[in-house]
Amino acid sequence: MTVISILIPAYNEEDNVRTAYERVLAVFDKLDGYEPEIIFTDNHSEDRTFEILSEIAGKDPRVRVIRFARNMGYQASVLTAYRSATGACAVQLDCDMQDPPELIPQMLDLWRQGNHVVYGIRRSLPDGPVVAAARRGFYALIDMISNDNLPRNAGEFRLTDRRILDELRRVDDRSPYVRGLISGMGFSQVGFEYDRAARTAGESKFPLRAMVALAVDGLINHSLLPLRLASLISLTVGLSMFLLMIGYLIGKLFFGQDWPAGFATTTILLLLSMTLNAMFLGILGEYVGRIFLQAKNLNQPVVEAELNGPVEQLNTSGKQNRADSAQMVERAR
Repeated sequence: MTVISILIPAYNEEDNVRTAYERVLAVFDKLDGYEPEIIFTDNHSEDRTFEILSEIAGKDPRVRVIRFARNMGYQASVLTAYRSATGACAVQLDCDMQDPPELIPQMLDLWRQGNHVVYGIRRSLPDGPVVAAARRGFYALIDMISNDNLPRNAGEFRLTDRRILDELRRVDDRSPYVRGLISGMGFSQVGFEYDRAARTAGESKFPLRAMVALAVDGLINHSLLPLRLASLISLTVGLSMFLLMIGYLIGKLFFGQDWPAGFATTTILLLLSMTLNAMFLGILGEYVGRIFLQAKNLNQPVVEAELNGPVEQLNTSGKQNRADSAQMVERAR
């Protein structure tokens, strides 16, 4: 029996976790030779999500639940789920079922053909036209500027082979962009088109602020273009100012031009210089901040409780080890 890990991150999804569990089971009931390992990562939900998951895990040992001590963010939650997977491959699903688990058999077929990664390409989105256009624009932008081959219109709905999962266990990143990590590893990757559904219940946990933060992580984690643009613009502005200064000197010394006092020009140049400095310091700050988090080993996911599985977390060297006895560990068999 081949074990397939199903990774479902959740945050305040009390209306959806049971539905997600039942729909995944319904799919595997029709699949011969496959056994699901369903891993829910609870990002310290404040509603009844963990209570419902505890009830499910108590009745079904195939369900594992990892609850974090605080909200670690979506990407850190997802990366922990990938590291915890023990199956021959893993399929990531959203708890709101916008990515239908009924497509898992199609993904397994493509996996059996020798592909290490099978990702869904969003043919249509339930979002409004503005949000949908922003999403597609972001996917196109990050693909153009990235050194990696990042598929366009592909979200988190994907299957990853055991080889990829083993590589992800070596990753020690405090601000991960998981879809970019997987795409950048190479191997054989193939996409398939599907229509993304609307949420089954509840409200989106991905507001505009979270989407902007994800976009910044994607841009910074997979491209040096912001730094290069800062250098290029600085060089261009500096060269323009130098040429302008030469022009003023030539006009004054050789053509006897009586230039005005130039208060407005001086003010504009000063404001432009201050604006550019502030913008470039902000870009540098984004990179330096990530270096700080990595060097200080901050923002590391801490497991508060795990059901139906051993508690493991990464130490500073990036290797797996048992959590110490100070952690609260609950087991429901």
